[in-house]
Parts: sequence; C-alpha cells; structure tokens
Amino acid sequence: MPESASAAPTTTRSPAPPRMRPLAGLNRRNWLQEVLAGVTLLAIAIPLNIGYAQIAGLPPTAGLYALVVPAVLYALTVSSRQLVASPDAAAAALVASSLGGMAVAGGKDYIVLALAQALIGGVLFLLCSFFKLGFLANFLSKPILIGFVGGLALDILVSQAAKMLGVKIDSGGEFLEKLGGLITGLPKLNIWSLVISLGALLVLLVGRRLAAAVPWALIVLIVGTIVVVLTDAQKAGVSVLGKVDAGPPTFTWPVIAWTDWLALVPSAIALTMVTMGEGLLVSRSYGQKRDYPTRPNRDLFAFGVANLGAGVTGAFTVGSSTSRTAAMDQAGSRTQLPTLITALGTLLLLIFGTALLEDVPSPAIGTIVAVAVVPLLGIRDFAQLWRLDRFEFVIGAVCFLGALLIGPIAGIVIAFVLAVINVTRRAANPPIDTLKADGDPNASLLAEAPSGEQTAPGVIVVRLAAPLFFANSTVFQQAVEGAVGSSGATHLVLDMEAVTDIDVTGAESWEGLQEFLQRQNADLSLSRVRPGIRERIEHLGLGDDVRYFETNREALAALRTDADDHARP
Repeated sequence: MPESASAAPTTTRSPAPPRMRPLAGLNRRNWLQEVLAGVTLLAIAIPLNIGYAQIAGLPPTAGLYALVVPAVLYALTVSSRQLVASPDAAAAALVASSLGGMAVAGGKDYIVLALAQALIGGVLFLLCSFFKLGFLANFLSKPILIGFVGGLALDILVSQAAKMLGVKIDSGGEFLEKLGGLITGLPKLNIWSLVISLGALLVLLVGRRLAAAVPWALIVLIVGTIVVVLTDAQKAGVSVLGKVDAGPPTFTWPVIAWTDWLALVPSAIALTMVTMGEGLLVSRSYGQKRDYPTRPNRDLFAFGVANLGAGVTGAFTVGSSTSRTAAMDQAGSRTQLPTLITALGTLLLLIFGTALLEDVPSPAIGTIVAVAVVPLLGIRDFAQLWRLDRFEFVIGAVCFLGALLIGPIAGIVIAFVLAVINVTRRAANPPIDTLKADGDPNASLLAEAPSGEQTAPGVIVVRLAAPLFFANSTVFQQAVEGAVGSSGATHLVLDMEAVTDIDVTGAESWEGLQEFLQRQNADLSLSRVRPGIRERIEHLGLGDDVRYFETNREALAALRTDADDHARP
C-alpha cells in the first residue's frame, strides 16, 4: 500500500540495553561446571595473590582480602560474565613504585596509604562510569599497553628472580638498582632456594603441557611447603612466608593527611587508566567471542565498587586479570560464579587455615609469579609490531623503557603523550583526493583521478577524507590551492562527505582558501555535506557565496549548465 504524503512521520526508538542481572548465564545445566571452575580459580588465585601482595610491598593477607569483599562486589555488579577482577602484576608494581617514596614497604603507614589509594581509584572509576568516560581507555592503544605492561613485567621478574635464587635485594628500589643488586648478589645465592625454584619451574612448565587443567601452582606450594618442613630448609637459609594473620577482613578507614590524599591521586589515575585500557578490552573481546552483551560503563562501576571494597577491608587496588580470565574460559566458565566460589574458599582459608601458609617457601612463590608474568613481557607482540608498523613498535618500546627506567607514573604520562602524537601524526596528513565522477549518473561513490584532472571544463572536485582541524588545516589549504592553481579551474567543488567537524584553526584555513579563490576568480561549491556540518559552516561564517549540492553529479551538472549559459551569445 503506497504511503500517503500526508501521513504523520513515524519515529523508531532504539531498543533499550539489556538488563543486567547478577550471575547472568547460570542455569541448571552448567552450575556444576561453574563450581568446578571456581575451585580451579581458587587454586590459581591464592598463590598468585600472595605473590602480588609481596610485589606491592604488602602483607599476604592484603592479597587474600582482595579475593573476598572486592571480588564479591565486582561479581554482583559487572556486566561481563567472565572477566576476573583481582590485583594483578601491573597493579602490584604500580602500587609499590608509587608508595615506595612515601612510606616503608610493609609498615603500617604503607598499608594505610595502599588502602587510601584503592579508595581514590574506586571514586575515579565511579566518576568515569557516571560521566560515561570509558572511551578514554581507547587512548591506551595496543602498542602502549604492550610496552607499559611489558616494562612492569620485567621489573617484577628481577624481583622474583632474586626470590628464586635466595638473593637479598631492595625490592622497593629502581629497576637498575634491583638489577645491580641481583647481579652482585649472585655469588651469595642460596643453593637450596635454587633447587626449590628449579623443581617448581619444572613442575609448572611440564605440568602445563601434560594437563593444563590441573592447578599446578597450588601443587607447587603444597609440595614446597612439605619439603621445607621435612628438611628444615629454613635453617639452611630458605626464606618462607612467615606468620599470616588469621581472621576475616574487617572494615576500616585509612586516616592520613590531606596532603597524602593529594599525593596519591596521580598513581590512582595511572592505575585506573591501565585497568580501563586492559579490562574493558578483555571484557569486550570475551563478550563478542561468547555472544553475550557487555556494558563498558557498567563494568567501570563494578571496578569502582570493588576498589571501594578493597580500600575499606584491608586489600589493595583491584584490576583485571587477563590470565585468570583466559583460564576460566578454557575451563568452560561463562558466569561470575567462580569468583564467588573463590571468595568463599579464601574466607574459609583466612578463618581456619592461615597456619598452613607460614612455611610456604618464598622461592616457590617467586617461581609461580615469574611464570605468570613472563607472557606479559610481550615478546611476540613486539615482534608482530616490528613486522606490521615500525612507528607503533617505537611507541611500544618507548613505553617499555619509560615504565622500566623512569617509573610507571611517568611511563603512563609518556603513553598518553605518545597516543596524542600518534593520532595527530595520522590526522595531519589525511588523504586529499582530486576526483572525477563515476560513470553511473546515479552513483554516489567517486573514483580517484590524477591530481589536476578536471571533471568538467573549468571544474575540479576535491575530497578531504578527515575532519578539518588544527593538525591538517595547513596541509588541506596548500593541497587544494595547489590543485586549483595547477589546473586553472574556475570552479572548486569540495566533497564534504568525510568531513565530520571543523575547528577554529580549520576555519581560518578555509577563509584563506576563499581569499585565494577570489584572487583566482574561482568560486566554491560544497557537495554531500553531512548533517550538522552545514550549521557548523554557517556558524563559523564560512557559508558566504557558497553553493550547496546533494551530490557531486548535481554540482557538475549545475556548473556545466552555468558554463553553457555563459557561453551562449
């Protein structure tokens, strides 16, 4: 039935985003598999979180507390069904580097600062969620994340290598200091620590190949502890975890000076940005892979409440764990139930089983963390960047060295500067094509033509394939003036299809181009102007003596008719 010309226009509403519910995806068919995945996650998380707490300069309980209240809050509020939230290697290294100059690692003041840092991060996440600022994570491109996390990973590896060898170094020092301490301490390495580390490394690497689903890290801790107890290796110089406070996490509030709160803001921002960059990327990729919806701002809210929970229960900054998320995916988990199972198991360990942790050998913990951190070096990723794009490789390498040599906070600043430079570099030289119309008179696409080729007598069509702004305005003006001047055209048609914005600097170049056209006795027409851009052109005062056309064909036909009219006597 033909549509009546007087019929009222219909409006279509975009569908509302799907309502998220806790433990989405859990059903009667998969609950047992999810529970078993939770046991696996518990076995992975406990040794790693103990190691990451030590990297951060905090007691083991800080890592275990992060698996309880923060994890539960996250699992009940996040949109992602699989992303595992927990302190990770990068977050631990950032905490250590940012707090090391403010207090002595492991001391009471240091712990309080870590709690305050987590609270600030929680507030930042909530603000990002409220103002829908998840897009900021896009500034941390893959090369930046590869380099930044890789630099932190190498710094961590040096500390863990010292544990594995039984060499005493200042774990809170700069990378070069720690590396120098490791090298000079090699003659004093503890042979029994080395034996335990080599045995743990063999079990982890061979075991992974034989049966990847087995929690080899937990087996290494259990066997290592038994060996230490039976052989009394502690008397031979093997370091052990020591006394671990028993009891569930208790609610507290960090009391520090307001100047310390301000001093923690830069590091909290860095932690927030790294978690946003990595966490939202991993969340989206698994959502697409497993065909379920994710909501970035909802995920930021979940990170926010998790870090608030960490700050008031004795934990430290919670980020996203790519390795544990991958392990859960391989275990068949598609819900957040494993996180809740892990929280329950950790709580039981804290209440009833901390005595079992006292004789865990530090070399075994160092080996577990080292094996988990090695993939973060990004060796394969750097090789791929070298093959695909040398400039992107340089960006990654600079971030790597920045995070390693001048500190993570300065490294994240360098990362943002490089991101802006990279974007500006690409935008500063956009494609500017001199075009002619396609053979089909109804076609809206245009085919490239050599610069200066005229589409009709005295007419030239130019297309800028980018927004017109400060970075490319001069290039645009020079390219168009060159094309018009070399062709002797008296009519310029700007194809505006790809121009999505014009800033003040771009408007000045536009005005310069109009003055040039006046000197050349040439006029300006615009075609295929995007919705909203015409209003922008008029607002900037660029629409005087400008003709608008729906298509380039229409512009060419009109200008050709004008030329024919002027040619008639």
